[in-house]
Amino acid sequence: MRPDFPQWREPFDILEPATTARLNFCMPYKQPRSVQVVIYAETPRGREFLLLRRLPSHSAFWQSVTGSLEDNETHIEAAVREVYEETGYCPHQHDLIELGIVNVFEIAPQWRIKYAPGVTHNEEVCFALEVEKLHVVIDTLEHDAFAWVDYDTAMQMLYWESNRRAFAAVADLPR
Repeated sequence: MRPDFPQWREPFDILEPATTARLNFCMPYKQPRSVQVVIYAETPRGREFLLLRRLPSHSAFWQSVTGSLEDNETHIEAAVREVYEETGYCPHQHDLIELGIVNVFEIAPQWRIKYAPGVTHNEEVCFALEVEKLHVVIDTLEHDAFAWVDYDTAMQMLYWESNRRAFAAVADLPR
């Protein structure tokens, strides 16, 4: 990997792995560091959580806001950027609540081509963000739907255990 190249953002998902591997000689690898942001709103019906559904080409599962760090970006800077890119909300760093959760999980084999050889695990730092429940502007390159749901419904819809851990921490935050 050449250090003078910037991190690339969008994977070449349409290419065969062998082709992608050949391209990596001139493209830096994705960092195995990411963020998760659980967005919630206090409503007359109680605390509601925002879920985003990944595109069918990316398995169509429900999740919170997530994303990888870019070059020289801190976790909190990445969290602010990802919230804006994926929802249209524009938080300030001081709006984010650090949950004290760091998920370390194995990167699925089909996604490892995006990382340097030998990288098998990702570190994900978790945050929460309380917002007013407004219309969400989803990133249509990543998601095809959003939903505001209560905690029990969220826990049933979430695919990843790492999401469930962060949502449970947010459910325990004082109102």
